[in-house]
Amino acid sequence: MSYIKNLYIDEIVPKLADKFKYKNIMQIPKLHKIVLNMGLGEAIHNIKLIDSAKAELKIIAGQNPVVTKAKRSIAAFKLREGMPIGCMVTLRRSRMYDFYHKLVNAALPRVRDFRGISGKAFDGHGNYSLGIKEHIIFPEIDYDKIDKIKGLNISIVTTALTDEEGKILLKMLGMPFRA
Repeated sequence: MSYIKNLYIDEIVPKLADKFKYKNIMQIPKLHKIVLNMGLGEAIHNIKLIDSAKAELKIIAGQNPVVTKAKRSIAAFKLREGMPIGCMVTLRRSRMYDFYHKLVNAALPRVRDFRGISGKAFDGHGNYSLGIKEHIIFPEIDYDKIDKIKGLNISIVTTALTDEEGKILLKMLGMPFRA
């Protein structure tokens, strides 16, 4: 079992149960899934960008990504319905915990002028979304082999019912929120 999962079971569950006075152990918030998404608007003009993004997302996540396609045509962007415009991957169970550990302890500290992440990006139901401007902060990405620096959206879905519960859960799991 991963370090983060053990930390959650051994230390965080009792602290959360005590803090929020849960009557049932199933009420205690936990990580449900992590979704990584790379939106590539430039893929309309350069279709090979999708292949490189897919390969790089596979290296970051350790799992094959799915190519996302346009849902409708937009003439102003020269976009047709069904054209590939990005890729995404959903992580669950052990891969999710391994990725979270890597994100918090290896990737985020590599961001230039890093002072913590905003605590305001919760959706009202305890889920957190984070945007990364450069995917090269992940240690697996070889800077010399990439053709273009891409952005990455990370959505951390929890079973928390409120933003406060979700924030406390992520903080206890090591997320570096700005003070």
